[in-house]
Amino acid sequence: MSFLQKLFGRPTAEPALAATLAGLGADMHSHVLPGLDDGAESLEQSVELLRQLQALGYHSLVLTPHVMGDFYRNTPEGIRAALEGVRTAATQAGITGLTLSCAAEYYLDEWFNRRLEQKEELLTFGGERRYVLFETSYINEPFNFQETVFMMQAAGYHPVLAHPERYTYLYGRFEELVKIRENGVLLQVNLNSLAGYYSAGAKRVAEKLIDAGLVDLVGTDAHHVKHLENIRAKVLRSEYLPKLLALPLLNSTL
Repeated sequence: MSFLQKLFGRPTAEPALAATLAGLGADMHSHVLPGLDDGAESLEQSVELLRQLQALGYHSLVLTPHVMGDFYRNTPEGIRAALEGVRTAATQAGITGLTLSCAAEYYLDEWFNRRLEQKEELLTFGGERRYVLFETSYINEPFNFQETVFMMQAAGYHPVLAHPERYTYLYGRFEELVKIRENGVLLQVNLNSLAGYYSAGAKRVAEKLIDAGLVDLVGTDAHHVKHLENIRAKVLRSEYLPKLLALPLLNSTL
């Protein structure tokens, strides 16, 4: 019997039962491919991330390394080669029942606009829906956001804004997020935002997006094991996770 039970004469409350991510089916945002960005550094780390993602209930993963013109200069060919290496390593490690594909997380910079202008190949997910995952600076509002979104849409892509809850330049401007979505940009929230992993501000915005029913996709954005450990220890017990999973998320359609 615990100290509190002795003191009050009754059992202490049990923690809430963990939710499950199995219903999501697919995780569409992670940094599992090794050596391409600030995610996994080796095939061994990649395989461990695959094991833990599968243990969380996922059966399909879209692996999305960063693409930045001045830092992570990844190409479709290099990303696909890394995917094949991870597929081989997964098979050798005995991992089955996990579908692996690749896309990218494009940083909205001048090089990205140049890719669009020159009609270079962008890695997409969602089959014919051609979803393109992109991000911006966390602090500085991009001057060409609307122009870039229009260019993506004109090229036949469906833009997906990664972790909108983390952009501090949008804090206190929730109506801007509503407008972005009304203009055809899908919004993807990070699971760890529900536990305040990034900041209290990101947690508040994620909750507000969920309450307003404005979340289209959800991702782990897993860079390393710590991200998945936090999901397992805290996010699965978050009161907002059932609210999030009750939304008509697109993950299960991927």
